[in-house]
Amino acid sequence: MLLKSLLPAAAAVQMAAAQELMRFGCSQLTIDRIDPLVEPGNMPSAHMHQLIGGNSLNASMAPVDHDPPTASSCTSCTYSEDFSNYWTANLYFRARNGTYKRVPQFANLGLGVEAGMTVYYIRGYQASAKVTAFPPGFRMLVGDPMNRAANTMQKGLCYRCEANMQQNPFGGAPCTGQDTQAFPAGACGGGWRVTVHFPTCWDGVNLDSPDHKSHVAYPASGTFETGGACPATHPVKVPQIMYEIMFDTRAFNNKAEWPADGSQPFVWSMNDTTGYGLHGDYLFGWKGDALQRAMDGKCSGDRCAPLQRQTDQQAIDCVKSQSVQEDIGDDWLTGLPGW
Repeated sequence: MLLKSLLPAAAAVQMAAAQELMRFGCSQLTIDRIDPLVEPGNMPSAHMHQLIGGNSLNASMAPVDHDPPTASSCTSCTYSEDFSNYWTANLYFRARNGTYKRVPQFANLGLGVEAGMTVYYIRGYQASAKVTAFPPGFRMLVGDPMNRAANTMQKGLCYRCEANMQQNPFGGAPCTGQDTQAFPAGACGGGWRVTVHFPTCWDGVNLDSPDHKSHVAYPASGTFETGGACPATHPVKVPQIMYEIMFDTRAFNNKAEWPADGSQPFVWSMNDTTGYGLHGDYLFGWKGDALQRAMDGKCSGDRCAPLQRQTDQQAIDCVKSQSVQEDIGDDWLTGLPGW
């Protein structure tokens, strides 16, 4: 994002609106050990996820057979025509005694949802920028849950250690400045902001690919932010999707509770203690041509005339019970779910 680096966070929200960044909140739909993209049908999946969006979410969501806008009766996102599903792994704290507790999420600045994530759809940073909305059935994955090295991470995946809950001073554009590819090393007074960017070029043919990545790509030259052209193999420019997940790590800042050997006390639900396994999944589910209308209408923020919006409370009220009944870690666990 082309945001000036020293603005306070409230000003950053205003700047996002000025730059036509469609930024909205989605409350927590569920926390569950399912993964309809990478492990369709498996219950349980290999690791725990936190998921948002349409409540037709389930372990098996075939691209052609499953239509989220038709199958869903509500969405946890404030734009009520968005029945897409978005998910990432869960973050846990590993105490000195070897037990684990889930790190809770909280709403980003300026948004009235509960937990969940902040979702961005970005048309581009040039006045003339145009993108093509995703077709029904589209889905993709960015990052690799098995990755454990910085040099093999995909672009645009990072962590920010916030000094306070006001995010002041503002740390600049995501994945710049003091942001890191690895977990933050110290205690953070305002928790973590975790950022996930998806590729912005599509091959124009495939709704998915065997690795859930090959049908999308990054610009051939430059970047999405600079208006870089898509490669000939993936000629269709699609909206840039970005997640921001706010994790409230403040309850775990007492270093007397951190492992005695000084090792990193936080761990992703796939047992990653490095942070390099950061990844995000996306399953498109906007109703009709709503997303294209939003992009053509240069929507910004979480209120836009071309789109229907529900109240924050209606989004909060859209929840789904676990498919796999197990303790998610709101109380101390002796091990990570599935490990």
